[in-house]
Amino acid sequence: MGFLDGVFGSKDKKQQTEEDACMKLDLQSYEGSMSEGPATTYVKIASITDIKECPRVKDEIYNGNVVIVDITKLKLDKIMFDRVMGDLRAVARDVNGDIIGLGDQRYVIIVPTGMRISREKICGY
Repeated sequence: MGFLDGVFGSKDKKQQTEEDACMKLDLQSYEGSMSEGPATTYVKIASITDIKECPRVKDEIYNGNVVIVDITKLKLDKIMFDRVMGDLRAVARDVNGDIIGLGDQRYVIIVPTGMRISREKICGY
């Protein structure tokens, strides 16, 4: 890199910026640094394809955990979708929690008592 590149910028600056924006993170290094002690609230991930899978999700909400549910496959059957969403709305109401659709309605987030999900976007999409 020459002196003029430092003043006016390199010709490859655009390429460098794109590479920096697409930096990959090694998340395994973060997992090892986390405390191994028990938490009071967990964020759980679930995928529901049938009404029979609702009780496990509901138990997690009743236990005070946040659940992110993938409902992509469920949306193929409108009747099953309506039944499952009714169950999930009911459990959110029962625990005085909150529920919201996310990501073009591919995901549903359900939070327990004492938590609310803001409908205001901070930035982006």
